[in-house]
Amino acid sequence: MTNQFTPETTDAELVRRAKAGDLDAFEALTSRHEQRVFGLAMRMLRQEHDAEDVTQQTFLSVLENLEGFRGEASFSTWVLRIASHAALKIIRKRKGLNTVSLDEATEPSDDLNSIPHPEFIADWRQSPELLVERNEVRRLLDDALTRLDEKHRLVFLLRDVEGLSIQETAAALDLSEANVKVRLLRARLQLREDLTRVLGDPAQQLIRTHHHHE
Repeated sequence: MTNQFTPETTDAELVRRAKAGDLDAFEALTSRHEQRVFGLAMRMLRQEHDAEDVTQQTFLSVLENLEGFRGEASFSTWVLRIASHAALKIIRKRKGLNTVSLDEATEPSDDLNSIPHPEFIADWRQSPELLVERNEVRRLLDDALTRLDEKHRLVFLLRDVEGLSIQETAAALDLSEANVKVRLLRARLQLREDLTRVLGDPAQQLIRTHHHHE
């Protein structure tokens, strides 16, 4: 029974037991991580049925590939990587074959010189990547995320919401680390500007005028 495992039982121990054929250990791993996988899939796909499919497919893949898991990354990171790939397959299928690939290695616009200045600036104590922990801000952030370009949204979700490293995010999305860093900066700047319109102090507001940056 899964109740033989406590919250103190590590993922590594559960993985060890699951590899040895203990299905209760695998069920405990699934129960521990399925809500996080579903949450990531919902933010990526924004459709409950697709998110449920991704969650099911993720843990089926985990079961099928568990023997090959060597622990170079944490189990949770490995699971999120599988989930993000499963969700990306659905995104690509939705878009069809005529669109630019999400895993395109380089893009002309992905360089630091093309980062635009924000147009709306106000005093704001916390950055979007820290505010994700505050429940009252999650709805505003989720709304703002839907307005991001998909390539920027996916990087922000994996890096700042799910906590993957730059290297892990790059691996999950088949991007270079440089592209991940630029897309993450773009996402953070756009989200900060978007949320500042709601959370910023109007008395501190400064509207930046257009000008050429040297």
